[in-house]
Amino acid sequence: MKKPHIIIFNPDQWRGDTLGHMGNPAAVTPNLDQLVREDAVSFSRAFCQNPVCTPSRCSFMTGWYPHVRGHRTMYHMLHPEHGEPNLLKILKDNGYFVWWGGKNDLTPGQQSIDPYCDVHFEATEEDYQRWQCTPREGNHDGDLAWRGKVDGDNFYSFFKGKLAKGDEPFYCDEDWAMVLGALDFIRDYEGDQPLCIYLPLGYPHPPYCVEEPWYSMTDRTKIPTRVRPPDNWENKPSILKGIFENQHMQDWSEERWTELRATYYGMCARSDHQFGLIREALHEAGLYDDSAVFVFSDHGDYTGDFGIVEKTQNTMEDCLTRVPFIVKPPKEIRTKPRVSDAMIELVDFSATVYDLTGINPGYDSFGKSLLPVISGETNEHRDAVFCEGGRRYGETQAMEWESTSAKDGQDSTGLYSPRIRLHITDEGPYHSKAAMCRTKTHKYVQRLYEQDELYDLVQDPNEEHNVAEDPAYADVLSTLRERLLRWYMETCDVVPQQTDKR
Repeated sequence: MKKPHIIIFNPDQWRGDTLGHMGNPAAVTPNLDQLVREDAVSFSRAFCQNPVCTPSRCSFMTGWYPHVRGHRTMYHMLHPEHGEPNLLKILKDNGYFVWWGGKNDLTPGQQSIDPYCDVHFEATEEDYQRWQCTPREGNHDGDLAWRGKVDGDNFYSFFKGKLAKGDEPFYCDEDWAMVLGALDFIRDYEGDQPLCIYLPLGYPHPPYCVEEPWYSMTDRTKIPTRVRPPDNWENKPSILKGIFENQHMQDWSEERWTELRATYYGMCARSDHQFGLIREALHEAGLYDDSAVFVFSDHGDYTGDFGIVEKTQNTMEDCLTRVPFIVKPPKEIRTKPRVSDAMIELVDFSATVYDLTGINPGYDSFGKSLLPVISGETNEHRDAVFCEGGRRYGETQAMEWESTSAKDGQDSTGLYSPRIRLHITDEGPYHSKAAMCRTKTHKYVQRLYEQDELYDLVQDPNEEHNVAEDPAYADVLSTLRERLLRWYMETCDVVPQQTDKR
């Protein structure tokens, strides 16, 4: 059987509700909307297994939940010497030519990336000359004057605004360089090996900033109402109140919040445009019909919900855990293009790739192939989805001291310090270990040191009213606790398929 090309378009921190075909009137995503109309299935209930980058990527590239090998922090990546698999390496070892362009957050920085790809693309001066554009600083680089005064209400907002591109067609940051490099590779590829193109882009990860025309593309009047911060934080995780207080955005007007959110929408629109360029190049190169195309994000973003920005590592609101997930299989695979409400997880990504390619990865994992849902054979996939994060008291290796420049962490002024300063202390349960069990109607979050959470998603889709202690929900609470326990039992470890001599 001819192996399909695998195209992985993987933007960072894209909320699952910021898509036109999901019914969001403000989202400008015509390329993804067209893909779903014509060729693909988009999942309205797709969920990540951890709400920050590295743990989520380690999960979807293995099909393992974070607890299987302790992948709960930004500083514990996949280690082959520990027997930890990686989809990219498995594809490479099975005859794929792997082209990787973009961020890592997956393999250890102290080790070579060569085992995982044939090309790890980095743009050269000659590339920029050929593209006729100027290399630009990334979101976190260069002059940070846009943050304002340290004690001001913009300093921790991540809101940078409109990027100045000059007379050039776009602001040629690393995302643009990776997309342009991928376009060159697709157009010039003449090899016989099946391709895996992995594009883990940086957008729409904040700082919130984008150039024209995407900056002005969003109709501000159509952006859905954000979830307001509660008057009383007692029934929410303590880290939310901590971040809310530390980010100093309590006095922002709704007009300022709308501009921040519109900029985020513009970042999503730019990523959609870049995907459209990739899709067009695959068509022109005659590769599209033989390609399995995956578009999904690692996690979402608060973008003003609950009065905060960015993300956390141990809260499980849908704005963080629900992500876009779109699959276009190769032409010979039966497909029923549509938006599906089947509940799926990112661990299902690698399982679907192995099903499409006929590769036996040689290890046990917990993903389930999506091909039966894609074909329209069924629209039922999972009865519940799961996410987890946080740490135990005293688990210093999970405190993420690496993210702060100050010795004690308290004086750091980095963008992430409103959150990180809560990670590096055991004085409060801010970074408490937590696990989510979500069905189509309810969400339960069990917390190690804090009050549990239970939300009736039918009556309370914004997760504003914690009913964990409401006697009327006692049966629901008991059922979801039991389901969470069963999930842990089923997935608590993996036994290697290679046995030892005794």
